[in-house]
Amino acid sequence: MEVILIDDVDGLGKKGATVKVKNGYARNFLVPRKLAIPAATNAAKVFKTMSRQVEIAHDKSRKAAEAAAAKYAGASIEVGARAGEDGTMFGSVTSADIAELLGKAGLTTDRKKIVLEEPIKTLGDHVVKVKFDQGVEATVAVRVVPLS
Repeated sequence: MEVILIDDVDGLGKKGATVKVKNGYARNFLVPRKLAIPAATNAAKVFKTMSRQVEIAHDKSRKAAEAAAAKYAGASIEVGARAGEDGTMFGSVTSADIAELLGKAGLTTDRKKIVLEEPIKTLGDHVVKVKFDQGVEATVAVRVVPLS
């Protein structure tokens, strides 16, 4: 029996693939668990049409994310932080601080999209990633300078 996989199945195939399996495996395992649909039904045609529409929407979303990331190309911000005479900072620069400064520079972003493994606690230049949808990332240069 030929089935179209609705979800990824280990050892069988990826979502959307048409595979040939034994009748019992399809009837008793794949179809009841909504992992596949028989390829000979109208539901298969509907699934293929829907998967094309999902691909088109996915492509549009990726293009929009790439366009948003292009705005961040070459962007840099400067953060003033209180520091001691030896250059050690009192406090740190967080993703919320970076999001606020990006907003003032005309690049509005959610602080949750700014990737910091840990808050910035040293003076100097740092590179920060900003994540967008569909795995698209942009980098922003952050310079931390001592307040006078």
